[in-house]
Amino acid sequence: MTPSIIFLQAAPQGGGWSFIIVMVLMFVVMWFLMIRPQQKRQKELNNFRNSLQVGQRILTASGIYGKIKEIKETYVLVEVDNNVNIRIDKSMIMKDPTDLQQQQQ
Repeated sequence: MTPSIIFLQAAPQGGGWSFIIVMVLMFVVMWFLMIRPQQKRQKELNNFRNSLQVGQRILTASGIYGKIKEIKETYVLVEVDNNVNIRIDKSMIMKDPTDLQQQQQ
């Protein structure tokens, strides 16, 4: 005689709606804890980049500190030392270094 194999299958009992509710609640929690704060930071960064002014000190994404000399549509001319200017894409400007000093105090 060969041993018989029995497959047990658990039938969901009213689990359809509760599963959907749990998934929706998980999405709402993820939205408030992860997605919404990131969108807020991105909006603040875009506002900062749009309000750049000549003479303002900046920090780039690569860690270069400098002072804005000229602002164009897509890039900024930054002075990093006496008579040393570099062209940086606006999307690579991250912060105002004075904000960093205020956070450390």
